[in-house]
Amino acid sequence: MVTTPPARSPRLLLIATLVLAVAGTLLLTVPNAPSTPPTAPPRAAVPTSAPPATAPGRRSGQSGAPAAATAATSPAQTADASALLPPHGEGTAGDRAIQKSLEDAWPADLAAADEHQLLKAGRGLLRADATGIGRTQWPALFGNPNQAIAPAFAAARFRIQAAIARSQGSPNKAVVHLVWAGTDRGGTYTDRRITDWYFTRTSTKGASPWTPQPPT
Repeated sequence: MVTTPPARSPRLLLIATLVLAVAGTLLLTVPNAPSTPPTAPPRAAVPTSAPPATAPGRRSGQSGAPAAATAATSPAQTADASALLPPHGEGTAGDRAIQKSLEDAWPADLAAADEHQLLKAGRGLLRADATGIGRTQWPALFGNPNQAIAPAFAAARFRIQAAIARSQGSPNKAVVHLVWAGTDRGGTYTDRRITDWYFTRTSTKGASPWTPQPPT
């Protein structure tokens, strides 16, 4: 009697077919390994920009500091303003460039009348502070002229190279930023010195609406 082998289960045949199909698909989709490692693309050069110039801070007399100020909200002021300034010792011929650099870096934001008044006062205060001339106009700042500190700079070669007046975070506050040159008592001449004078707005009745603040 011949024994007939049992028929294969249709379920096993279906499973085997699926396994073969999946294996064939994987072989077709897996990419061949490259014979040589791919070359990394060249890195793009990172553009660099010079840091913005520093906005005026407290009153100072730094020798040789770049005469530039900037509004923090102006992205166009990232260029190095000092590169456009004339060299030290240029004399009055370079003052126009310094003035322009200040105006470009720190756009005007005060009424013309206020700016004019602040500039006049700031120039006078700087001259009085540096050379002693005109200190009697501001007794609250310089005290008794007979007991005041001796001026540190000679009047002969004192020169204001540039000046701007701008608001200082409030309609009632302002700063006058001055760049100047002078010869100290030791005979050393330096230009592009920086000094800031701060003002607050007071009552417009009678006295000046802007009052200079004592140096800090």
